[in-house]
Amino acid sequence: MQMGVMPPLSFSICRFTALLLLLLSTFPCRGFEFQEATIDGIQLAFREGSLTSRRLVEFYLTQIRALNPLLHAVIEVNPDALRQAELADRERRSGRRPCGGLHGIPVLLKDNIATRDRLNTTAGSFALLGSKVPRDAGVVRRLRRAGAVILGKANMAEWANFRSLDAPSSWSARGGQGRNPYVLSADPCGSSTGSAIAAAANMATVTLGTETDGSIICPSDFNSVAGIKPTVGLTSRAGVVPISPRQDTVGPIGRTVSDAVQVLEAIVGFDQRDAMATKAASKYIPRGGYKQFLQVDGLRGKRIGILRAFFTFPNGSVQQKVFEEHFNTMRQKGAILIDNLEIANLSIILDAAQSGEEVALLAEFKMALNSYLSELSSSPVRSLADVIAFNDKHRIEERVEEFGQLVFLAAQNTTGICPAEKSAIARMTQLSIQGLERLMMENRLDAVVTGNIGVTSVLAIGGYPGISVPAGYGTAGDPFGICFGGVKGSEPKLIEIAYAFEQATMVRKPPSFRK
Repeated sequence: MQMGVMPPLSFSICRFTALLLLLLSTFPCRGFEFQEATIDGIQLAFREGSLTSRRLVEFYLTQIRALNPLLHAVIEVNPDALRQAELADRERRSGRRPCGGLHGIPVLLKDNIATRDRLNTTAGSFALLGSKVPRDAGVVRRLRRAGAVILGKANMAEWANFRSLDAPSSWSARGGQGRNPYVLSADPCGSSTGSAIAAAANMATVTLGTETDGSIICPSDFNSVAGIKPTVGLTSRAGVVPISPRQDTVGPIGRTVSDAVQVLEAIVGFDQRDAMATKAASKYIPRGGYKQFLQVDGLRGKRIGILRAFFTFPNGSVQQKVFEEHFNTMRQKGAILIDNLEIANLSIILDAAQSGEEVALLAEFKMALNSYLSELSSSPVRSLADVIAFNDKHRIEERVEEFGQLVFLAAQNTTGICPAEKSAIARMTQLSIQGLERLMMENRLDAVVTGNIGVTSVLAIGGYPGISVPAGYGTAGDPFGICFGGVKGSEPKLIEIAYAFEQATMVRKPPSFRK
C-alpha cells in the first residue's frame, strides 16, 4: 500500500477515536499487549508461542491504516512485509538460524534510506518517485542480516529540510504535514518526523532516522521517544540520500532506550562503501556490543555537566520545575553534577553563518547529492540542477510558490570545496576542540546534559553523539525531552546515563491525540 499525498487535516477526530477503539479491541493475541510493546517483550512472546511476527506486522499495518490519515507518519508500507514476517516465523519454528534481537521485529525506515525492493526512496520528494537504487543502504543490509522486517518508509521533512528556509521541518510533498500525536497542533519537528511520530504512536516497534543537525534529537524530544544520534561514521551512510558526509549519521528511534540501543547494536560497523568514516569510527565499537551498558545503576559515579544555556525556562514553569527534579533524581542515583558550565564560543557555534556550518553544508550537499543521484540504477533526476528544474516544472505539487527552494539554489551556486569551505571546516574543527572537548576534559566529564534542542549544532559540527530521552510534558500536554551528549565514541557512557535516567524517571506515556 503506497501512501501518496495525505488527506486533508480535517480528518474527523470522532472517526479516528472510533477506529482506534476498534483497533484496540480486535488485537488480543493470547494476552500479548501490542501497545507500547518492547523488543524484549516481543521476543519473549515469540519464544513462548503467544505471538508471531505475522501477527505483529498485521497489528502495525492496522495501526498505520487507522492513524496515518491523521498523523502523516508513513509514506509507504512494504508490500512484502507480511511475507518477510512469515519467513521469520518459519525460521523461528525450524531453528535454522539464531533468533532473538531484531529477528522478526518490524522496523520503519526514514524515506531517505535506500531499500532495493518494491519500496521507493524519495527523501519525501516527487522528484525521486520511481527511481531505482542499485542496492540496499548499508544499515538496511545489516537490519536484514539481523532478521528484521522492513515495515515501510516514514515521512520526513522533504530533502531533510535542506530545500528551503520557509518549508515546515515536518512537511514533504509526498507525505504531507506530519502531526504530533500528543498535541496535534504542536510541532513534531524534523527532519526524521515520521520516524519519531510512528515510534511514539505505536505504528512500528522501532524506526531509523538520520541527522545532520538535530534531525533525530529534535523529533525525539518533541514526540516523547528515545533517539540516538551516533558518532559520525559509527553507522554507514552508504545508500542514504545525503546532505554532508562530514555530519550525516544514521540512528535509531524507539519508545525505550533499550529498544534504540538494540537497533544501534545491529547497524554499527565497517562498510566498504563508506570506508573512510566507518573505518575511523570502528575503534569506538565496544567488544561485546552496546546492550551491556543498559545498567540501572548507570548514573552512579558519572560526572555530568549541566549546560545552563540550554535550560532557559521561566522560573515556575513546568519545564523549570521538572528539570530541577530530574537533577535531584540524578544526584540521588549517584551522579556528580557540575553546574553552570559554559561552552567556549557557544554563540558562534549556534550561528551557522559564523561557525562556518552554512558555507560548508551548501557545498557538501551539492557534491554528495550529485554523487548519490549519479549512482541510481534509474532516476528522473541525476543532479541537484535536475531536482531544481523538476520543482520548477511541478510547482503546485512541490508547493514552490509557498516554500521556494532557496537553499537548493544557494547550493547549486557552489563550486566544490574551495578555500572558503576549507576555512569553514577548519573553523568548526577548532570550535569543537576548544568548545565541548576542552570543557569535558578540563572538568573530567562523562557527559553534558541539556534541556532543549539548541545543543544539536554543538554535536553536529563536531560529529559527536547524543541521546534524547523523554523528560516531561508541558501544560498543554506537549512533550519535551532531555539530551545527554559527549565526545566521539562516548556512546557506552551515554547509554548508561540515558538508560539509568529513563528507568529512574519512567516519564514516557502513550500519545493523547489532543487537538
